[in-house]
Amino acid sequence: MKASDTLASNLQKVLTDLIELHVQGKQAHWNLVGTNFRDLHLQLDEIVDSARLLADQTAERIRSLHALPDGRSATVSSGTRLEQYPAGLTVTKDTAKLITKRLEQTVKTIRDVHDEVDEEDPTSADLLHEAITRLEQLAWMVNAEVMPASASVTAPEGK
Repeated sequence: MKASDTLASNLQKVLTDLIELHVQGKQAHWNLVGTNFRDLHLQLDEIVDSARLLADQTAERIRSLHALPDGRSATVSSGTRLEQYPAGLTVTKDTAKLITKRLEQTVKTIRDVHDEVDEEDPTSADLLHEAITRLEQLAWMVNAEVMPASASVTAPEGK
C-alpha cells in the first residue's frame, strides 16, 4: 500500500508531536527540582522512552507506506502543536502539570487525525490506538502526583 498525501501528512503530525514530547520530556528531566524529585525524574525517563519508541514506530510506518518521515529539528519546531517548554529550573508540581498538558496535547493530535487515518489504513490506526493508550496512561500517572484526593476523577486537574 502507498500512503496518500493525507495519510502521510496525518502520520507526520503525530510523529512531529511525539518527537517534541520526547525533547520536552528530557528538558523537564534535566531541570527538575523539588519534593519527590527522584520519582518524577524517573517517570520522565519513562515518558521519554515511550515517546521515542512511539515516534520510531510511527516513522517506520510512514516508510512502510512508501512515504518519507521528517524528524529534522526545523520541521519539528515549526510543526509541533505543543507549547514550548519553559527554560530554567522547574519544581516538581509545576513539571507534573506541564508534562501532563503536553501528554494530553499529543493525544489530542493523535485523536484529531485518527478517523482519517483509520478510513484509509486501519493498520496505521492500530498504531495510533497503542499511542493513545500509552500516553493517556502516562498522563494519568503524572497528574496523580499533583491531584488532590478531593479532586473529581472525571476530569484532570485544572480542567
